[in-house]
Amino acid sequence: MGIKRYNPTSAGRRNAEVNDYAELTQGNAPLKSLLRKLGKTGGRNNQGFTTSRFRGGGNKQRYRVIDFRRDKDGVPGKVASVEYDPNRNCFIALVHYVDGEKRYILAPLGLKLGGTVVSGLEVEPEIGNSMPLSRCPVGYQVHNVEMTPGRGGQICRSAGAAARVSAKEGNYVHLILPSGEVRMIHRDCRATIGQLGNVDFINIRVGKAGKSRHRGRRPHNRGVTMNPIDHPLGGGEGRSGGGRHPCSPTGVLAKGGRTRNKRKSSTARIVRRRRSVRYGIVSK
Repeated sequence: MGIKRYNPTSAGRRNAEVNDYAELTQGNAPLKSLLRKLGKTGGRNNQGFTTSRFRGGGNKQRYRVIDFRRDKDGVPGKVASVEYDPNRNCFIALVHYVDGEKRYILAPLGLKLGGTVVSGLEVEPEIGNSMPLSRCPVGYQVHNVEMTPGRGGQICRSAGAAARVSAKEGNYVHLILPSGEVRMIHRDCRATIGQLGNVDFINIRVGKAGKSRHRGRRPHNRGVTMNPIDHPLGGGEGRSGGGRHPCSPTGVLAKGGRTRNKRKSSTARIVRRRRSVRYGIVSK
């Protein structure tokens, strides 16, 4: 892919950069049978209270049903088109299987129109093929990795993401995640060979506030700019620092707290934490 830069004909165009979408198949509309209605909440729950701030508006979207499980074993499929998905930052590929079924999958880098993909236990480790981690060669890049066998891919699903198979030990496979974390995943969990496409998505500059509004993101206001009635950090003469630790509008501390549920967390499978890489510490 590439990034298209415009001439500064206006203030919004001066710093704007967009994707040239060179990888996409031109003239293809999304498959209607794999589209679902997608409503908007505006950050509100079922009682009308705001639970996620600074959300609302945005362009209308329809959800594309993605095959994260890749459980159609032994049936080869042909890539009919590579399409844009408004619900994620990577591209998707429409696959026509030989038995007549059609599914959307995440499009890895290098998957071309007319290519063949297949999933199963005895498949070649080629780009787009899905298989258990026990069958993935050491050193290969994988994406759409399961954390529980049969549940569907949960790791490495964003644009340009890929994990690397580093070792195999007993019933577990060691994966180096994009964050630098080394995690043990069960050998029966499936993964797809290759790195996801749209790698340069991280380098695209929005350029203007209106583009964020089109994505459903409203302006983000800091607490110290608000009135005391609206936020604990608000008020004060002039520009104040808040006078207390950062917190939410309800007073919940924003930093230092644990975010993982002890009963549901999988920290026991972490060999090396991502913070260890940041601070140059090799051990756990």
